[in-house]
Amino acid sequence: MKKFFYIIPLFIIIIITTFLFSQKKLPSLSEQNINIKKNIGEEQAPEIKKEYPDSIPSMSEKEFMGSDLKLEKVLDKNDFYTRYSITYKSEGLKISGIMNIPNGSGPFPVLILNHGYIAPENYTNGQGLKREQDYFAKNGYVVLHSDYRNYALSDFDPNNEVRPRSGFMEDVLNAISAVKESDFAFIDKENIGILGHSMGGGITLNIMVTKPEIAKAYALLAPINSDYKMNFERWVVKDWPPEIAEQFYKIYGTYEENTEVWKSISAKYYLDNIKSPVMLHQGTLDEDVPVQWSRDLARDLKDKGKDVTYYEYPQEGHTFINAQPIVMQRTLEFFDTNLKETTKK
Repeated sequence: MKKFFYIIPLFIIIIITTFLFSQKKLPSLSEQNINIKKNIGEEQAPEIKKEYPDSIPSMSEKEFMGSDLKLEKVLDKNDFYTRYSITYKSEGLKISGIMNIPNGSGPFPVLILNHGYIAPENYTNGQGLKREQDYFAKNGYVVLHSDYRNYALSDFDPNNEVRPRSGFMEDVLNAISAVKESDFAFIDKENIGILGHSMGGGITLNIMVTKPEIAKAYALLAPINSDYKMNFERWVVKDWPPEIAEQFYKIYGTYEENTEVWKSISAKYYLDNIKSPVMLHQGTLDEDVPVQWSRDLARDLKDKGKDVTYYEYPQEGHTFINAQPIVMQRTLEFFDTNLKETTKK
């Protein structure tokens, strides 16, 4: 009988415990499916926008508010143009650069020039693409060449090296915004083109797919790969301090862990967005950017039905030393057609 009285309380405890556990809300079948999909990557795109501000979808939604474009001082003056040191604001940073302004009242169409990689400690204001700066200014273009953050007289951004060159892209987009917000009457704000070389070509590619209507024409000189994975493996892993790659993995994961995130920072997967004509130049003996990269890019653009003109130069390296005259002539005609001829119609 005593055993029976011991069993009753135990039985009651079991019943109460079972009841309490049954009240705990379990995820519905649909909720479980969503979690499973997230784990296998089927719904990563919305998450990419929130968690990865450097992704192309996130940057596409961002409004760029560059401002305070200033002509700081005259660096040089000749029979064709005046060369100025400039500054403007980008994401709270002061960015330096140069601007060549043709003689005359204008308004003149604008070319934004994006330079390739130069070690910051060796870089000076306006360095890189100086031949192009001179050539296009002599042919009636306002030329704006941004130094980018961390270069020359620009403010320093400690997070820049780990980001996939998106800080530099922000600086270029903010340069264009600053041009449009300025009160300079000599600028034709409706006719803007962009030219990029090497790393600057990669920046230009990302701009083309992020803000497709920001410029009316794009020229690429031996651009880095449109797939960030290829650039990362070629330069970051091999040539940069190992802690840069390690920090990158902590933020973005490895390619195997976060494939969709790596794709979201690569122009290659957003070429459908491009709206303006593209001219692409590549030397066959380029030791920095393999010729196959540009061949693949030209093919991908054609496959997407884009307006692309591709020129290949036998025996030319990364900077088109011998082919420079024909490269510039073709590029000038390209920009004239898309930026100057439109104003005559």
